[in-house]
Amino acid sequence: MFTILGNKYFRFGIAAFFYILFVVWLNNYWWLLGLGIIYDMYVTKKVNWTFWKKREGKNSTLVEWIDALIFAIIAVTLINIYLFQNYKIPTPSMESTMLVGDHLYVSKVSYGPRVPNTPLAFPFTQNRLPVINTESYLTWIKLPYRRLAGFSQVKRDDIVVFNFPAGDTVVLENSAASYASIVRQFAYQQNIADKNAGRQLRSDDEYFNEARKYVKNTFTIVSRPVDRRDNYIKRCVAIHGDTLKVIKGQVYINNNPQKAFKGLQYNYYVKTNGTPLNPRLLSKYDIPKEYLGINNNPNYLIPLTSTQVENLKRDIPEIISIEKYIDQGYDFQIFPNIEKYGWNMDNYGPLWIPAKGTTVELTVENLPVYRTIIENYEENTLLVMDSTIFINGQESTNYTFKMDYYFMMGDNRHRSADSRFWGFVPEDHIVGKPKFIWLSTDKTKRFPGTIRFKRMFKIVRSTE
Repeated sequence: MFTILGNKYFRFGIAAFFYILFVVWLNNYWWLLGLGIIYDMYVTKKVNWTFWKKREGKNSTLVEWIDALIFAIIAVTLINIYLFQNYKIPTPSMESTMLVGDHLYVSKVSYGPRVPNTPLAFPFTQNRLPVINTESYLTWIKLPYRRLAGFSQVKRDDIVVFNFPAGDTVVLENSAASYASIVRQFAYQQNIADKNAGRQLRSDDEYFNEARKYVKNTFTIVSRPVDRRDNYIKRCVAIHGDTLKVIKGQVYINNNPQKAFKGLQYNYYVKTNGTPLNPRLLSKYDIPKEYLGINNNPNYLIPLTSTQVENLKRDIPEIISIEKYIDQGYDFQIFPNIEKYGWNMDNYGPLWIPAKGTTVELTVENLPVYRTIIENYEENTLLVMDSTIFINGQESTNYTFKMDYYFMMGDNRHRSADSRFWGFVPEDHIVGKPKFIWLSTDKTKRFPGTIRFKRMFKIVRSTE
């Protein structure tokens, strides 16, 4: 048995077999040329492919460590690209389904791994190098979007990790917010300032041009390819071809109400009889104490699940009422940022989610809904002159989509920056599907309380 395993032709056969399977998965048979390298590594040994160490004789301990490190870096990098990746929850947008500090095993093969757009990158980094604080990748090689075969497609209600769609242009001083929202905020503030000062109001284009110049001259701005944009995690509430609508916080897909998930949270007004709420008592119901610090007794605004609402009403006599918060009026930060729609976080749509191969009629009125898709995600030139739309220099009255799109929302519905703010998620931005929590930490507590042992190795179920 050991003689067979030590035979160079047998070892070459095993390596070649798995390599061919990988090439078939890649669906790019030019990579079969690599069989020549594998044959030389195991059989002919004409080239020393591990040039940093000697083929014959004993290598130093340092060389052996370097060899092991190189192997580990290559192996982990390939695993992260094609099989799975760690993802840490940074914000409370998915509470209480996911908690800040949860470390997730994210499967790349669930939806099929993507071939990297920018393969030249420093290992184990997404977009920034620590210490020297610069971009961690090079754009000398740019590959087109291609996804390998996976086990399934993104389905409605799946929890999904994806690249931040609005992260193509990033303000480094505030990378959590999209560049467009930052520009929009400055334009809105200047408009309000002119109104308050009694100055003559300018056009929207003038306000936005001024805001863009201000942001450009004040902050550090970088542009990033798709695979180097920040990773986000949300729930896919609508897939391509669906029509989404939100009425008083309730999501409807194709006129059917979305299922009420166990971890779904909304903001509630909690009113007491004047007695302050005890943070230790609330911790019994998994309500973080920081939510009490930003409210004024006897009125609190706290994100709660339906179960928490029932428990608080039943167990705390000091609480005299709990009422769900519903957003009112037009919110200028809500996609597609059209005032006549009057949309906000809790009253939104109807909005149709674009599907690959589907053609829509284009007008000046509905262009803001599809403009980012046409210009940024599907890389066309777009110009509007005298109410006429030109795409790639041709007058256009319709457009056919090249990709499928999704609509993502956080389970912490009033504390989530999601598709309601920046629109559709293209299929080429999909990273993977979280499978389980392998570690969970709480930085607000002291060790060993920092580790949430009950959450470790908990399976992530989208429909729970």
